[in-house]
Amino acid sequence: MAEKRDYYEVLGVDKTADEKEIKKAYRKLARKYHPDVVEEDKKEEATEKFKEISEAYAVLSDEEKRQRYDQFGHAGMEGFSKEDIFRNVNFEDIFQGFGGGGIEDIFDLFGFGTGRSRSRS
Repeated sequence: MAEKRDYYEVLGVDKTADEKEIKKAYRKLARKYHPDVVEEDKKEEATEKFKEISEAYAVLSDEEKRQRYDQFGHAGMEGFSKEDIFRNVNFEDIFQGFGGGGIEDIFDLFGFGTGRSRSRS
């Protein structure tokens, strides 16, 4: 398994970045790498990048998780499951008005699918 990159580096922000700067950086990168907006031949790479970006945002946008990450790095996140990491992230707010398949597609990327099938027109 590849070594995880620094979350601040992933989002392209300084360690002193405030919540607004982190959210802005995340939205910009998420729009660029969202699997629904990239060309088909780049979808697999974009999906992995999008997961990395989303995980970084989920940690850095949560005050408690960010403090643990700042103190212990990725080792501080070892006690958290993926569900814990993404628990307090409001993707509806972040992706409001964002093109693509909707919030269900984002959760499907991380294995948290709703179990519902949708038809596309």
